[in-house]
Amino acid sequence: MEKIGFIGAYDKTDIIIYMAKILAILGKRVLVVDSTVNQKAKYVVPVINPTKAYVTQYENFDVSVGFKNFDDIASYLGVERVGNLYDVALLDIDESKTFNDFEMRSATKNYFVTSFDLFSLKKGLEVLTGLEETLKMTKVLFSKNADEEENEYLNFLSLNYKVMWDDEIIYFPIDRGDLSAIIENQRLSSIKFKNFTEEFMAGFSILAQEIAGIGLNELNKVFKIIEKG
Repeated sequence: MEKIGFIGAYDKTDIIIYMAKILAILGKRVLVVDSTVNQKAKYVVPVINPTKAYVTQYENFDVSVGFKNFDDIASYLGVERVGNLYDVALLDIDESKTFNDFEMRSATKNYFVTSFDLFSLKKGLEVLTGLEETLKMTKVLFSKNADEEENEYLNFLSLNYKVMWDDEIIYFPIDRGDLSAIIENQRLSSIKFKNFTEEFMAGFSILAQEIAGIGLNELNKVFKIIEKG
């Protein structure tokens, strides 16, 4: 089972859910793991009887909420290993402890997701506290102008952490109307891409191609399937 980490204090639940939908369309057995303090997935993913910890199905992938590690999820599902049921796990991580408990050092890929308010930056980097070996990560930056000065500031703040940044940076826009599209999707309990800006779709397309291992033409076919329902 591949583990893909989305690390940081910034809200990334919706991006992860959209990514899970792409992978499910491609025939992958996908588990989304919300291990965050706020457990946003509990509120935006429909579930009949939410409990303290549970796994529910949504849009042909599974979402787990409230579990501390993979062993707890496996026990809940009645299997020896979570990897027996899933091809890919997408993990939403915002604490150092859960980073360690889910063994994210061994993830196939780790993305550091942040905007440039100080809480998101500093609290997000705290997740990487205690790393003993250098970890390679890719930046996913939510920014109004994709400013190089912002990127350099993140580099400065991360100097005391054992992290090596990929050369590639994936940008998502802020304040372009994409939040309204996300909220509308939440209200309708649906996953759609048609109302997002070109800048949002450009960032998401890069991320999706990288995680899914497909080209842009195949990804565009997946988008069409999703829009047709």
